[in-house]
Amino acid sequence: MKITLLTGKIFEIENGTDLPLRAVSPTACRRLSLRIDNKERKVVLNLPPRCSVRKALDFVEKNRDWIEAHLLAVPVSRQFSDGDEISFFGENLKICHCPKAKSGVVREGNVLKVSGEKEFLPRRVRDFIRNETHLKMRELSQQKAARIGCCVNRVTIKDTKSRWGSCSTLNNINYNWRIALAPVEAIDYLAAHEVAHLKHRDHSAAFWECVRSLSPYAESGRRWLKQNGRLLYAYE
Repeated sequence: MKITLLTGKIFEIENGTDLPLRAVSPTACRRLSLRIDNKERKVVLNLPPRCSVRKALDFVEKNRDWIEAHLLAVPVSRQFSDGDEISFFGENLKICHCPKAKSGVVREGNVLKVSGEKEFLPRRVRDFIRNETHLKMRELSQQKAARIGCCVNRVTIKDTKSRWGSCSTLNNINYNWRIALAPVEAIDYLAAHEVAHLKHRDHSAAFWECVRSLSPYAESGRRWLKQNGRLLYAYE
């Protein structure tokens, strides 16, 4: 195996069995660790400063079984297509391609009608979900923030690779657009989690108590995301 330094402190590891593994060296990294990049279907190795190549490669080899098992568990990527049935904020919607329509994407009851050429359908459905997710998560976040006497500055919907949400010190909250495809319990828990960070910047006991006060689904929603969230990363 060999490790080659690329720009931006990013490394590519090549090995005898071609593990799809990428290594990064964040400034704050203090120890060797691994995580799964569901979108790229790769394992990411966090490499602390001054860590030797030999030590990094030995760490990878010692965890090879873990790496291979978790890579096998990553779902195959997929795109939205005509006839698909998806969960959207707890409701089942069917995607219907209507090529002659001129309305872009329109929801009629439990049907999502998508106009235009077929090759544009995945992007149009994704854009629709992102826009709707922004509206719904902003409203939900503001409602929960008001309950604890806090204010949300801005809500942004992102296409993150491994995080469902984040809250900045400026009271800006980010959400992964794929959360719209999760059950309502998971959605409500995620909003409660990020809003609770407006008041508690850590993961202390007080923070978790705040999360539970903001969502009756704190435990079940968190459990669902931990056990099933990776499946939603299959959507591109």
